[in-house]
Parts: sequence; C-alpha cells; structure tokens
Amino acid sequence: MGLRRAKTRAPLVRAAGGILLRDSPSGSREVVVVHRPGREDWSFPKGKLDAGETFEQCALREVREETGYHCVLRRFVGSTEYIDRRSRAKIVAYWIMDVVSGEFAPSQEVDELRWLELSIAPRALSYAHDRELLASLAADAVPLARSG
Repeated sequence: MGLRRAKTRAPLVRAAGGILLRDSPSGSREVVVVHRPGREDWSFPKGKLDAGETFEQCALREVREETGYHCVLRRFVGSTEYIDRRSRAKIVAYWIMDVVSGEFAPSQEVDELRWLELSIAPRALSYAHDRELLASLAADAVPLARSG
C-alpha cells in the first residue's frame, strides 16, 4: 500500500484595506477606487498582511502604497470574505480613512485612481463583495470628518 498524502487546508489569506471618502465640490459623496493592471480590475486599495503586522497597520500601509495617500483610520466598517483567484479563502478587513497628505502616482501595481460618486462606484467595481460593502456604507450614511 502506497503512502497517502494528508490533505492540508490552505491557510486563510488575511488582508486589509481602506475606504477613502470625501465630499465633492458639488456636495456629492465620493469614494476612491483603484485599477490594478495585473488583474485588470477595479477595487478598493488593499493588500495582504506582512508578518507581525496588525490589520490596522496593513490597511494604512497598503493604502499608502497603492494610492500615495497618508491616511488616518476613522473606524472599522466591515470585512469581505471570498475565494481568491488561487482558490484560497481570503478575508479583507476595511476601515474608513481620512486623507492627511500625499498624491497619487501610477505604479506597476496600481495604474489609475478615481474618486467616484457613491451612486456610480458600484458600476466600476469589479467584484460583488466590494459592491456589497459599499452598499452597506451608503446605507449607513457615514459622516465625513470636518476640518476645523
């Protein structure tokens, strides 16, 4: 009888990201979406946790890396869970963030960033789990921080 290989379960992929909101000059609410040319998709800025990193630290780092914006966390707004393109279970925790400084510069990872009205953004987002998260935010009527 030959050796049978034990089936191992792939570890959960842990990731975090940010939902950047602002009021446009016309008074409508806008959210950031990013285009990743390697995947040809539109999503919220996010990425996998590094070793020893918290979800909060990861969210801030990934947003900075993908958007160029230095942000502060405002509040946790939820998570998405799905099977990624490599058939692994993935959880992504999201925070609403306020932009403190910085500006977008295209990179190999993210080549385009758009501020879209909340009513338009669902049509741009590539994934149902992102659209569902955005719908829950719109229903929650998240207030924006006011500078003084």
